[in-house]
Amino acid sequence: MINSFHIPVLTKEVLHYLNFKKGGGVYIDCTLGGGGHSKAILKNIYPDGLLIGIDQDIEAIEAAKVELKNFPGKVKLVKGNFKNLEDILSDLKLEAVSGIIFDLGVSSHQLKEKERGFSFREDSHLDMRMDQTQKFDASILINRYTEKELIGVFERYGEERLSKRIARLIVTERQKKPITTTRQLADLVIRALPKTKKRKKWRIHPATRVFQAIRIEVNQELKALEKGLNQAINVLDDKGRICVISYHSLEDRIVKTLFKEVKREGIAQKNYGLKILTKKPIRPSLEEVKKNPKARSAKLRVAEKIIPVT
Repeated sequence: MINSFHIPVLTKEVLHYLNFKKGGGVYIDCTLGGGGHSKAILKNIYPDGLLIGIDQDIEAIEAAKVELKNFPGKVKLVKGNFKNLEDILSDLKLEAVSGIIFDLGVSSHQLKEKERGFSFREDSHLDMRMDQTQKFDASILINRYTEKELIGVFERYGEERLSKRIARLIVTERQKKPITTTRQLADLVIRALPKTKKRKKWRIHPATRVFQAIRIEVNQELKALEKGLNQAINVLDDKGRICVISYHSLEDRIVKTLFKEVKREGIAQKNYGLKILTKKPIRPSLEEVKKNPKARSAKLRVAEKIIPVT
């Protein structure tokens, strides 16, 4: 099997900040993908450590099984959502872990597989589910949400300035014929543009923000992120570190805000503190971006948990 999941981003930096100790430890890759970050971590903790990989996409789990086959007995792969991290660890009879990584966003594999419906570059069914057992998909959203609900999704998760025009046209057109393909939706977004914008050469396709917003809503990504981050910090051991790679401002804002809130609340309100190790997010080097252009928008934030001596 060829691993078509994306090349892991900021791997060298993640390994540096995870600050591996002797004795292995337990590490969690909350966004397993094809197992790129997991493999790099295992090279540092094998044979004494344990790697837990979580992903809601069964195709990611299968790809990672192949990628990580050379670390027998030291990998546990779980199909699930990181918003349920504490339950997953409880099922594995684990309480505390040494380090955690989140590499957010959609994988190259999901974008390339046209039947997954994440991209408008190929015409396919409007799907966008990361968990393919989930019933609710993008076509249901586009054809059932009210105009007001569509505007809210496009504004909140896509920061789309033309949300009202786009939502209005979608509602008008779906009354004539259901909108079920990526091409249909992308074409509608272009039709909703003012004439001046239609004539311009686009650096970024006009449908990009709308597709991002729909994907986030279908998978409830930002709500899951908040839950997952809180639970991740809870399950970290003393001096345990959390690394989060985000790709757009909405994700990064949640990470930055939550780290600051936990740090501010501190030991007075919780039984632990949080030390933020990255005053500004770490960005990929020019060399990495040249090798992997998809890394250009990545931002890494890292924090360390501190449990006081009682």
